[in-house]
Amino acid sequence: MAKQVISTSAAPGAIGPYSQAVQIGDFVFTSGQLGLIPETGQLAEGVEAQATQSLRNVSAILEAAGSSLDKVIKTTVFLKDMNDFAKVNEIYGSFFAEPYPARSAVEVARLPKDGLVEIEVIAAK
Repeated sequence: MAKQVISTSAAPGAIGPYSQAVQIGDFVFTSGQLGLIPETGQLAEGVEAQATQSLRNVSAILEAAGSSLDKVIKTTVFLKDMNDFAKVNEIYGSFFAEPYPARSAVEVARLPKDGLVEIEVIAAK
């Protein structure tokens, strides 16, 4: 199976040697999305705004791949501070409906650009 690179200007471009997403077969794997505003390349202000923007970026990438948030089967949420989990969880819950995707959430020492949250997903096509 050949992999297909997914790219859209509706989400921030890759800031390194990676793709916004890759499709293989009937699955789309996104790279982690920070809360970067595509038009400015700047991080949104605060963890809630970054979580919201991160999920908007994920959604735009999935749309470019012909998928959507309702086809997400697994997410990983990276948090700078696990004390922000409840705030991020509330935002996250507004983007997904039941049946919810499987999810992992982990606290990390540091994120690129000193982001507060980064989210990656695996979705069906």
